[in-house]
Amino acid sequence: MTYTDRILSFLSRHNYTKITPRAALIDMDGTLYNSMPHHARAWHIMMAENGVDLPAEEFFLHEGRTGAATINLLFQRTLGREASPSEVERLYRRKTELFAAMPPVAPMPGAARMLSILEERGIKRVLVTGSGQNSLINRLDTDFPGAFMPHMRVTARDVTRGKPAPEPFLAAMAKAGVTPSESIVIENAPLGVEAGAASGAFTIGVNTGPIPPSVLTEAGADLVFDSMPEFAEALPLLLRDMALTENKL
Repeated sequence: MTYTDRILSFLSRHNYTKITPRAALIDMDGTLYNSMPHHARAWHIMMAENGVDLPAEEFFLHEGRTGAATINLLFQRTLGREASPSEVERLYRRKTELFAAMPPVAPMPGAARMLSILEERGIKRVLVTGSGQNSLINRLDTDFPGAFMPHMRVTARDVTRGKPAPEPFLAAMAKAGVTPSESIVIENAPLGVEAGAASGAFTIGVNTGPIPPSVLTEAGADLVFDSMPEFAEALPLLLRDMALTENKL
């Protein structure tokens, strides 16, 4: 199996002559950590406490937005107005408390192997998360030692427009000193995939949640894998094929 056709299609769409990955821009929740079920449950409980009863599964589709953007979107849809700044602060604080009270989440199987392969190939690793919650961000150095230097992290605090806008990934490219054709995005959520595709980077969807794989493809993923272990297994071959497709157009 090769990935040449998908790579050539990407190159043609963007009018690139090659992909030379120098940086991998990597999401956190649902990609590095199996945390989305807890996040979805925390969002569901918090919103229900405030009179907005939505199924927990819906919040998998909002993954990647900043907390403020998620609250405002849900307020506009269900209450016909935006939340006030004080409401946003109060509600997101409550959601954070609920998440922190749940059992600790585990690193995503296959994530450490993926990061090791990238390191072996000399590819910079940049965290790109819509979260501002320190409960997981502060675990990165313990769970993935050396993978994400402090200056190689983009969180909700660093951007004005979060995913699905491309700003988080463009900010990550700036931190790494790379261009879109020198970047690959690794995401599990539709909004993150949409943001990665809009940034001009080769975007990989890893389906670690309950959504159909087609949703990630429709959001703009150049490749979709069914799990992080599957992606980690395929990564060396994908990087090889990227090198071999140079100037094939």
